[in-house]
Amino acid sequence: MEHKTLDEIRDVADVQPSWLDSRPLTKCERLERWAEVLERQGGRRLKTLYEIEYLSRAERAALRADDSPLSVAFADARLRGEGLAGDTVGEAIAFFGVSEMEMHRILCFCHHGDTMSADAAAARVRAAAVRAAWNRPLYLSPMFVGGIVATMIAIGALAV
Repeated sequence: MEHKTLDEIRDVADVQPSWLDSRPLTKCERLERWAEVLERQGGRRLKTLYEIEYLSRAERAALRADDSPLSVAFADARLRGEGLAGDTVGEAIAFFGVSEMEMHRILCFCHHGDTMSADAAAARVRAAAVRAAWNRPLYLSPMFVGGIVATMIAIGALAV
């Protein structure tokens, strides 16, 4: 058996302090960790997932792409250590505890085009974390409510 110092191990592995293993991450902490991992990627362009909403539930659960926000999450040793089992939509929904609609908002081509910046993905994930912290469903989010109000105002203006 070969013995190495902690500094030598850091060169080839992600070394986590032992206190991190004392309790599992909460749903909000898992989402925050995903956002932090994405933010470290900066402006890197990540692939979106094409037309998530039109797939069957089974196809949607198996959907994945290389260089996507999901593959960035799966590349993180801490998230894998917490139980993220893969970089598919189904694995992410199960691990992060978000709805299919929320995952659609974060990842889908129809919101972002072919690619999105890692920073933009991080902002979407962080918004999901805030909603999770408030335990607020998507339809009560300020952006959703604001969109409905704006639509109603536009319809009212056209009716006059």
